[in-house]
Amino acid sequence: MDVRLKQFADAYAADEEKTAGQGDGRSSIHYPAVFLFIGDLIQDAVRPVMQINAQKWDNSAGVMYVEIAPEPTGEEQQARRAKEARYEQEHVTSMRTGQTTDALEAQKITTFLSRPTVNDHHKKTQRPDWHHHFQKDGKHLLELNRTFRQAARRLAEFGRMYSSFDRLHVSVITRVDDPMNILVPEISLLARSILGQSFKSVQMDMYALIYEGDQEELFGYSISAGVAFLKELEHIQSADYTLTAPLQRTEDELAVMVQHSPSPLFELAYVLSDRNERGISVNGGMESSYDIICRISLLKNRQRLETGGESSVYGSDYNNNAFKNNVRNGDGNQGLVSAGFARVRRPDRAIALTVLEQFFYGIMKRMKHSTIVGSREKFELLGLDEQRMDDRIDHFVPNSSRLEDMNGLMTRATSFNQLKSMSLREAEHALFEYGGESFFRDNYEQEMIKRIEQWDAGRELQANITEMLRQHSHIHFYQLAEWTDESGEHSIWQDYHARTRDLMNTLENAQAELDEWYNSRADDLSFQRLPFMEKHNIRGLTRALIDTIYPRKLHILRLQTRLRLYRRFEEHLATVHRDSMQQVKSMDTLGSNLQVAATDSIRTADDYIGQNIHDYYSRLTAEVMDEIEEKRGDGAFFEERSVGDVTLWLQQGASTLLERLMDVCRKELLASRAFTQTFEQELLNRANVTIAYENKQALSQEDLFKELYRTLEDRAVIHIRLLDYTHKHRYEEKYMFGNANGEFVRYAAGVDNTTRIYKTGFVHEDRTSGVEKLNLMGGFTIEDLIYYRNGKTYYDTYIANGYDFHV
Repeated sequence: MDVRLKQFADAYAADEEKTAGQGDGRSSIHYPAVFLFIGDLIQDAVRPVMQINAQKWDNSAGVMYVEIAPEPTGEEQQARRAKEARYEQEHVTSMRTGQTTDALEAQKITTFLSRPTVNDHHKKTQRPDWHHHFQKDGKHLLELNRTFRQAARRLAEFGRMYSSFDRLHVSVITRVDDPMNILVPEISLLARSILGQSFKSVQMDMYALIYEGDQEELFGYSISAGVAFLKELEHIQSADYTLTAPLQRTEDELAVMVQHSPSPLFELAYVLSDRNERGISVNGGMESSYDIICRISLLKNRQRLETGGESSVYGSDYNNNAFKNNVRNGDGNQGLVSAGFARVRRPDRAIALTVLEQFFYGIMKRMKHSTIVGSREKFELLGLDEQRMDDRIDHFVPNSSRLEDMNGLMTRATSFNQLKSMSLREAEHALFEYGGESFFRDNYEQEMIKRIEQWDAGRELQANITEMLRQHSHIHFYQLAEWTDESGEHSIWQDYHARTRDLMNTLENAQAELDEWYNSRADDLSFQRLPFMEKHNIRGLTRALIDTIYPRKLHILRLQTRLRLYRRFEEHLATVHRDSMQQVKSMDTLGSNLQVAATDSIRTADDYIGQNIHDYYSRLTAEVMDEIEEKRGDGAFFEERSVGDVTLWLQQGASTLLERLMDVCRKELLASRAFTQTFEQELLNRANVTIAYENKQALSQEDLFKELYRTLEDRAVIHIRLLDYTHKHRYEEKYMFGNANGEFVRYAAGVDNTTRIYKTGFVHEDRTSGVEKLNLMGGFTIEDLIYYRNGKTYYDTYIANGYDFHV
């Protein structure tokens, strides 16, 4: 259920982002792009980067993703597949942007390289072992050649998706502490040489990711390996760096030399950590760095709008050459770059889950509401009213016509004078002995028992309830649980037990009356007496006795049968209560799960952006539900085209009901015009939801924009910590992504134009759901990194103890 709720929220957010003019109009990249992931530790980045691009870029289907990783063991392969399957299950963004999982998979090429032979001192030479193994095993190079040629072929097939096929953008991504990154120069150069055969130029950037989140146990070797890679990165980014190696292979396995002339290997090298320059863990961890990579890639390779109005709104366009020149350090070498990223947006995921929660409680509220008050109406709806009871008794107990047959019973020889002096009990015994009782038992009592034994009281009661629920859409299991609750205020049990007591009293009185008649004298019976007509008088007395006693016995039998029915239904009403309460508890559990999911989502939306979500959207959801009912009538949500029969869905499982609720919520509520607001309007309305309009404490739009601007700037802190925050070679540029016509964007542009000491720029996207900010900072060296300073001590210690990190 947690997975499905996350998918529901993600799907709504993705839909809002991809719908131009209503949500976020996605950007396009200008030139083809390849993302090259190198190493085992970077595999967790592949899927997120693919999903982010699929969500943000219109032509993302033409992007290639190449992953070079060590060959996994059997267990690692299973774990890898399970992780990817779980990621796909939990993320449906790709499907909401028109790309299926299979389509995304077709954009990815994974190549596994065999691991170096492990020896007793494997860890001491782990990094150089990778390099020696790579050079020695020709299969590696042959496989990589095939991989990059396959990528080039697929890019050619995607050519129609791009405005130009002259240049290729390659983003190389690795973790600094991954031993395999010692192969970054060779693999990157090979990729550029093969892919460059299809393009006039290849622009290649390096993204080195630092993970500091989990260093309780394994920190010494890991940070030493990270320092080793940073040293190598500084070397390959120097102005005099060269590399010549036989990296290309022909189909005949002939080696072809590949050469890199003296210059930095990468256009720019970005270093991103999960700690920002204040030393605080970044919100979102490494996922935030993946956002940065995708945003930088878009900034450098975006399809610019023909209108050309972006620059005038907010600064100027990004210029990669100018940025490179500005981030050179004191010795003239290319400085390293880092970045920070923040977004202020309508919290669509929290909104979706909150509206779903409130929609559920709105449905629950309508289900609980009932206008049925009297017990008589409840009994009628359940099929337990007196008329239905009479009908059942008529079916179970034969009618009185059979009593006529008693007049044909054989009588014993007895004089009339003897009979008339007896009681009716004595007279019956004298006439029939036990024949009358046997006749009544066989024809009435046994027949009644036989018919009742063939009757399923529970099935009939359930059929009555099913028919009641079908005909009366305002009655649900809530009413059933309430009506059948022995201690409930609106329970039928008090009247039910009263009926049973009255019935028992009536039965007792009827039995007493029968006994009274049995004890009366036969001579008191009213029948025609004729002198000297012995047989006539006996027949008259016999008929009068039968007509007096046995209708009363039949009446008592009907009363006993009614009491049996009450007892039988009493058992099954208890079952109805248990079943109804189980459904009530299922609804309560579902409601609790929805509440927890909504609350957690609001919490992750942060204190400011997530404020008043519950208060605002509980009101808005109630208003939209009322509007729908005004148009379509009461009970609109219980029609088949809407939620329908909640009981039926719940009987199939809470997850089935949840699916139905999510579908209706998405189509009927979240699609309503009431939920179509720009993020500025939505946030301002939400901020003031608990404040009257005339209240002076109401938040103004200007105050809101000030807070938003401050929030963006505070959260777009650079994702790396430097020894000197204001080092002299520090160079910054800041870019916003959003709607150029948005009021907040114009406000931010005005503030920056009057206070900025850095270059600003803007990327227009037809979005109404938020604004993003990307801060770029460059010009530092590895010696400026606190990570490097801290790790250098460990690195030197490992070197002194015989560890080798370089070739």
